[in-house]
Amino acid sequence: QVQLVESGGGLVQPGGSLRLSCAASGSIYAMGWYRQAPGKQRELVATIIDAGSTNYADSVKGRFTISRNNAKNTVYLQMNSLKPDDTAVYYCSATHWGRAKPDYWGQGTQVTVSS
Repeated sequence: QVQLVESGGGLVQPGGSLRLSCAASGSIYAMGWYRQAPGKQRELVATIIDAGSTNYADSVKGRFTISRNNAKNTVYLQMNSLKPDDTAVYYCSATHWGRAKPDYWGQGTQVTVSS
């Protein structure tokens, strides 16, 4: 069992930046971020595997950067040029090797982009 503890999030104006962090209680193959806006399904934002390869949703490419520190079992999401459409609850995810979907989820952190 892997526990995920998220930090960061909050209220930011359009065009602003935020950084999310998520610490895992153990090593894990892939970590990532998903988000869920009110009335919408949870969607992938970005993922990164232990070797460093990344994957992004088209809607965040060029604005968000995912990174990880394997020594600390921590994943980060740097979010720049934020838009009101980025408003959502952001969830950290962790996936064992060979699994198609996340095995573990964080508790979620609210990101609100508003003037």
